[in-house]
Amino acid sequence: MSGVHTACDAGSGRHQVERSVILPYTSASVAGARQRLCSDLRAVEICDGRVDDAALILSELVSNALRHASPLCTPEDPDGSVGVSWRVEIDRGSTGGGWVELAVRDGGSSTMPRVARPSISGLGGRGLGIVQTLSGRWGTEMDATTTTVWAVLDLAAEDVATARGLRAGSMADGGHELAGADVVELRVRVRESAAAWGALL
Repeated sequence: MSGVHTACDAGSGRHQVERSVILPYTSASVAGARQRLCSDLRAVEICDGRVDDAALILSELVSNALRHASPLCTPEDPDGSVGVSWRVEIDRGSTGGGWVELAVRDGGSSTMPRVARPSISGLGGRGLGIVQTLSGRWGTEMDATTTTVWAVLDLAAEDVATARGLRAGSMADGGHELAGADVVELRVRVRESAAAWGALL
């Protein structure tokens, strides 16, 4: 997997992440793309709910490419591949917010990607409906050999962590009282595979 991360500009409070990935044309690539995206979004402290939304959108786009389109074919990968990319821009300034743009590129198909209207008992056909519901906007770009389906997920100010310091006063009485702070915010990061135990004393 390849990608480029641009450094956070402390002066403006803006942060950008951009990554492009070429994955094998197999169902295992859905989980691989999803895991890498979630890792990038958590690294820039996007809230879990929006990380889940972005991961679901990407999963649907990759699944649709694998199910309905031809693979990308290159001399380096004769078995075919699918291209996945995302761009994230976050503003931690006074207004806050940002966006995540997701895109999946394949070798095209005989039909244009569109939102289907499956029956209640239908087992499939809901992928682009999910993408349309979760994203602010989505679309398709086609040329002679490839199709790219993209979606943009808008982030509100409350969806991204802000750079605010804790109001920590001096400790008194053996560390049992925090002066000047009624609430202390703690961030605990736990890997998905690890069990988490905690106690408030």
